[in-house]
Amino acid sequence: MKSVINFILIFLVITSVKSYSQVKSIDTERLVTMMQGSFSSEEQSLSDSDYYDIRLEMKRIWPERSDAKWLYVEQAVASMKDKPYRQRVYKITNTYEGRFESAVFTLKDPLRFAGEWKKENPLSGLIPDSLEAREGCSVFLTLMNNGSYEGSTNGKDCQSDLRGAKYATSEVVISDEGIKSWDRGYDENDKQVWGAEKGGYVFKKLK
Repeated sequence: MKSVINFILIFLVITSVKSYSQVKSIDTERLVTMMQGSFSSEEQSLSDSDYYDIRLEMKRIWPERSDAKWLYVEQAVASMKDKPYRQRVYKITNTYEGRFESAVFTLKDPLRFAGEWKKENPLSGLIPDSLEAREGCSVFLTLMNNGSYEGSTNGKDCQSDLRGAKYATSEVVISDEGIKSWDRGYDENDKQVWGAEKGGYVFKKLK
């Protein structure tokens, strides 16, 4: 009798772990699906001249990997899409129920990969070891009751030397309609030295 009870307990534990893993995978896939695609801030730029018409492209890469979900990201002024000013790789993991980490990586000689998002298998010749991690720059996202994902970087952890900055922050909201992203850089006196001042960029999803 005791052995039967032990067997049942072990079975229940294994089943619970498997079910939890499946839920985590589904939640992560949903987030990545919302992040993938072509986005534009044109509508915002037309209503407020303080914002530029920026295009954002996110494409899934390395689908065969089981360690995480990976995305290739390009950001460019609409009139110069062939010369993106920001190219990144995001590694999306579910840290625990309802919480996700979007780790940020840079590419060596990034402009040689410009337009890679148009390909069926972007960055197929690279592996994660080819990338450089931006330590402290992960965005931590939480699944909200309305179905969106909201989060930010952690305090002053993300170092930056752009335009005299000492650190950078990012605040992000991801929904079915698009992405709101507010990136800012601050100097050693916590004075903002770059980034939008009034609020984040609103990227509407085009496809």
